[in-house]
Amino acid sequence: MSRVCELTGKGPMTGNTVSHANNKSRRRFLPNLNEVTLISDVLGQSFKLRISAAALRTVDHRGGLDAFLAKAKDDELSAAALKIKKEIAKAQAAA
Repeated sequence: MSRVCELTGKGPMTGNTVSHANNKSRRRFLPNLNEVTLISDVLGQSFKLRISAAALRTVDHRGGLDAFLAKAKDDELSAAALKIKKEIAKAQAAA
C-alpha cells in the first residue's frame, strides 16, 4: 500500500534529522494517513478511502465528499477517487 493520500496526492517528503551537534542524516516525513469511510449524498453510498488528516478537514470544510470532489483536480486524485468523482457527476447530470 503506497503512502499517498487518495484525495490530495500528498506523499512522503525527505529532509534531514539534525542532532544537537548539528550532524545531519537523511529521513522521511510521512503524511498522516487514516483509513476513513466517507458517504456520498448524491449516490447514497459509502466509500473507504485512505486520506490524510488535512484532507479530512478539507472535506468537512467544503461540505462533504461530493463538494470536495467537484472542486478537486483530476491529476491529484487516485484512480478510485476519480471513479467516484465521475459516478457523482453522472448521477448529478441525470437528476
